[in-house]
Amino acid sequence: MNYEEMLRDIADKGKKKSTEEWLNKVEQQDGSVPLIFKRMAERPEVLLSHLLYKTSVTETSTLDPKYVELISLAIGAALNCRHCTEYHMRAALNRGATKDEILEVVLLAGSLAQASVLADAYRVIDSGENLCNAQCDLNGFKYKKN
Repeated sequence: MNYEEMLRDIADKGKKKSTEEWLNKVEQQDGSVPLIFKRMAERPEVLLSHLLYKTSVTETSTLDPKYVELISLAIGAALNCRHCTEYHMRAALNRGATKDEILEVVLLAGSLAQASVLADAYRVIDSGENLCNAQCDLNGFKYKKN
């Protein structure tokens, strides 16, 4: 369903019925409904606006849907979002991705996530600031250097 059809659907069926149908379609297409969609559906306007935005982005994309899912999988993995990773892995498989492609994007995501951690930490270390005199809040206790 394209963006314009989605808008007509909402106008014709109303937000509650449209939300129910879209959640069913997501489950049929991808095998499950993400928790965030279920929670958004408690306020249909939130879910509908999210799905309209997502559809308008993907509808105008020049990327193959398989690659959109592989990119989404890599981002979910890099953000340590297990549910995102699982969902987008299933969606990528449903769109023709191979196990080798999935393993490759996860490897790339891990490499970039690691590089991001290192780059940020090295910049802090190399900043020359004397951060050790800062007050730290660890586990609810305040520690000060004597």
